[in-house]
Parts: sequence; C-alpha cells; structure tokens
Amino acid sequence: MEQEIESKFIAEIVRYGASLYDTSVEELTSIGGSMNFVYEYQRNGHPYILRFTPTEHRSMDLVKGELDWLLYLHCNGLSVSIPVESTQKNLVEYVHVNDSSFIVTSFLKAKGKAVSYPDCLHDHELYYKCGAAVGKLHAFSKAYTPSTQTIQRKDWHHNFYLMNMHKFIPADQTKVILGCTNTISLIKELPIDAESYGLTHGDIHVGNLRVNESGITLFDFDEAQYSWFVDDIVTQLYYLVYVYGGDDGRELRESQAARFMEHFMKGYTLENTIDDYWIKKIPWFLLLREIIVYIGMYKNHPDLSKLNQWGKDYIAEAKIRIENGIPIVDIWN
Repeated sequence: MEQEIESKFIAEIVRYGASLYDTSVEELTSIGGSMNFVYEYQRNGHPYILRFTPTEHRSMDLVKGELDWLLYLHCNGLSVSIPVESTQKNLVEYVHVNDSSFIVTSFLKAKGKAVSYPDCLHDHELYYKCGAAVGKLHAFSKAYTPSTQTIQRKDWHHNFYLMNMHKFIPADQTKVILGCTNTISLIKELPIDAESYGLTHGDIHVGNLRVNESGITLFDFDEAQYSWFVDDIVTQLYYLVYVYGGDDGRELRESQAARFMEHFMKGYTLENTIDDYWIKKIPWFLLLREIIVYIGMYKNHPDLSKLNQWGKDYIAEAKIRIENGIPIVDIWN
C-alpha cells in the first residue's frame, strides 16, 4: 500500500487496533495484504489474523456484510476462518487517527497446510476438495439473505479494478480499454436467476485456502460479491493456467484446464449442480478475470520495467488477448 499511508498507519492505528484485540504491536507479524494491512498474532496459544481495512476500500456496512456471510456459512457447516470479537465484544471496530480511518477485524487463523506453486499444478485431490467446498458454498448461497439490507455486498461489476480501469490502464492502450468494455458489456447481458447467481467468495485461489484431512478451509472473503457461480470456479482455474506462457503455453494451459475441471467438478457436483450453459461460458469469465489481473498489475507495478521476465511476458501476452477478446484457454468450444 502507499508508503505515506502506511507510515502513519503503523505509528498509531496498528497500536490502538491491536489493543482492541488484547495484543500489541510487538506481538504482531505482518503477513502482507493487497488492499488491506494483515497481521498474525497469538492469543492463549492460538493463532489469529488481525486485518486493517482502509475505509476508502470498504465501508463499515460492506465489512459487516462480509462477516454476516462468513458466519452464515460457518453455521451451515462450511469450513471457513470465522471472525472473533474484540475486547469490546464487537466483531468490527472503527479506528480513526488524524486523517486515516480503518476498519479492524480479527479472525481465527485457518488450520491446515498451505499450498503453493508448482505443487498445486498437479494436485488432483486438491481440485476435488476445492470442488466440494465451493459446491457447498454455492448451494448455501442460494438460500442466503443478509441479516439487514444495509450490509448487502455489491455485484461483480463494482469490483475495484473494473471500476478503476481508466485510472490504471495507460490512456494510450485504447484497444485494451475497448476490449475490456466489450467483455464487460457481454457479461452484463447474461441471464440472472437464483440457480446460477448469488453471493460468492470472489477470490478463491491457493493463497486463500488451507488443506486438512477433512477438506478445505476457505478464508479472506474481502472480495465477496454477487456474481454467477461459474465466476467463482473460473477464478481458481485462471490462477492455475496463467502461469504458463510463451510458445508452449497454449498446450500446457489446455492440459492444466482439463486436469483441474475433471477433478474439481467431481467434487463440485456432489454438493451443487450447474447447467452446461454456464460451463460453456467459462471463456467469457476467463477474459473477465484476465482483465482484473491485468489492471491489478498496472496498479501494483507502475514501473513495468522492474517486473521479472515472467511478469513482462504475461503483460505482453494478456494485452493481445484482451484486445482481441481471446480467453487464456478454451477447451469448451
């Protein structure tokens, strides 16, 4: 995050926020975060996560909506990282110091094994477990109603990166911007019904889950949004295929996509059903995810010359795909 904000933040807000959860700055370990400041701490021998969300990123109501969704899933039996109360018996705290305002939340740290690249690229059991967990999440979503309308999460097209496309994509990339708007317009025309559209996780990938003997524990629901359920499936697929680039990339992406979908859908269909119509729309949602990642690359790396070779190759290849409306992989048409 921006250095100026972070320096002010660390000085006062973290100290006060930590005290609200019976810990201290000295006991916090920074574990990163893209849009949030995220820390780990110990309390009574158990690991917890402490998250500071800038109010420019999320409103208090949107964070409450995230926690409402999490607790609903937990109460219905899905393994998720649940929020915990502060010393004031609140699930959400608001901290304001000088000109900086943050929403502070804490969660039980998800138990289980972390998964990373390249191990995740051939883990059939992982795909199956992910499918079962996500299928269950989508089945529960069909019956979910926020406890109050004021905390309802937003729809997919309010995604931060999509909303700030013109801010981050260079103005001279007119073909990219046209490609983005065309893809978004196509997706906006898709039908919406209770069987295919509802509240989703919004950012499932190997960095936001832990694996244990009983299955998958999901965490980081900060991007929870209303979208088509296939969008949640595609997010996982995208991050397993986008690592393959260069001349041999297409064939490797196709084999990876087939491998993931075969085992993921075996788990998914145990818990939920999805019409073939949506499976055939996967290429559209892969394009949408690529647009989000492409915009995110420009936001997080203003000087692309400092990217490693993979990053430079990815930007070049993604640019061509977005301009021409070509999904990163297509084994469905």
